[in-house]
Amino acid sequence: MNTRRHYSIQKHSTMIHIFVAFLLVSTSLGPVLSLQSVPDSGHRQLQNCTLNPYKDIQKLRRVQAYLKKINKPAVKTIQSPDGDVIDCVPSHLQPAFDHPQLKGQKPLKPAVRPKGHNLTEAVSESFQLWRDTGESCPKGTVPIRRTTEQDILRASSVRRYGRIRRHVRRDSTGYGHEHAVVFENGDQYYGARASLSVWAPRVTNEYEFSLSQIWIISGSFGNDLNTIEAGWQVSPELYGDNYPRFFTYWTSDAYQTTGCYNLLCSGFVQTNNKVAIGAAISPRSSYNGRQFDIGLMVWKDPKHGHWWLEFGPGLLVGYWPAFLFSHLRSHANMVQFGGEIVNTRSSGFHTSTQMGSGHFAEEGFRKAAYFRNLQTVDWDNNLVPLTNIHLKADRANCYDIRQGRNRVWGTYFYYGGPGRNVRCP
Repeated sequence: MNTRRHYSIQKHSTMIHIFVAFLLVSTSLGPVLSLQSVPDSGHRQLQNCTLNPYKDIQKLRRVQAYLKKINKPAVKTIQSPDGDVIDCVPSHLQPAFDHPQLKGQKPLKPAVRPKGHNLTEAVSESFQLWRDTGESCPKGTVPIRRTTEQDILRASSVRRYGRIRRHVRRDSTGYGHEHAVVFENGDQYYGARASLSVWAPRVTNEYEFSLSQIWIISGSFGNDLNTIEAGWQVSPELYGDNYPRFFTYWTSDAYQTTGCYNLLCSGFVQTNNKVAIGAAISPRSSYNGRQFDIGLMVWKDPKHGHWWLEFGPGLLVGYWPAFLFSHLRSHANMVQFGGEIVNTRSSGFHTSTQMGSGHFAEEGFRKAAYFRNLQTVDWDNNLVPLTNIHLKADRANCYDIRQGRNRVWGTYFYYGGPGRNVRCP
């Protein structure tokens, strides 16, 4: 085991023992007095509240058990400038291979890319902050962002950590999720591709997020919904900061019990040693300044039926095994591109969490966020243009979208907005 990793685990274990001892001692001192405000008066009064150390101990034990399961032994660790620790884990030991149907296996060889795919577009080689250190993971390993106690404790529970809290319906405004998206349906789809600009939108509440992504969708918007998702997101709850981060997600039952973000459960199989899913993206676009975008492509391998993910300049990140899904084992019936935020209305009015650049679509290039060169993958593994485009903005006064087409960007759109404003109370 790596010495730094062993020290970190030993340190966390010591902290847990000290905290447990504190809880046990505190209960012997009896009830604890705390200040609690009373809604019906301007005064504060002392009320009794008793610590429940055994419940807290049980939660901490569950946290430690999860950390032991998800943080795999590393042959090398890399300290990222943003505070992340990246573990270089042997490929065959990554979380995916805890799955009963993958145990004892190794990652598959790269799939054949769709016909018509152009690999000439270039992206800065250092497109994630941890790579700015000059360090890299050895061949035969995959870089995995280490999960910390703090990461899990920010979640509502250990069981819900790394999962989306959502009730699904097509118009999801009633549940706090708001979109500005382009989608296409009415056919059989075997993948999608686009380039999307990267920004760092302001997220005003720990339990909100702002993301931009591609959705591969099959099934109905009920309990059988299957999705594959990839893009960038700002999520203080999941990551503890406001950096835009490369992420993936999947579900086969409408976000209920299956699936997760990134590599936080057994599912996605990573094959690349240069990309860390969940790590911060750098550089980013700036208002009226330099624009930076990333290419993303998800497609179904015609040979094995798995769904592969490509990021940036032709980097194959890995794949979602077909057996994870029901409807997506064959094909998708919808593809979607665009932005999404969560609006908790925590202050009683619409959130000021931004989508995209935080500016409306009408401002255009260098000011609004964009997707360009939108394509889908057909039954014969060809990249083809979108032909049946629909636009949807759940709250156009808060976040909107405008689509266009030209010879350089093909099908493209601008989207986003500031959230709360005079037209979005």
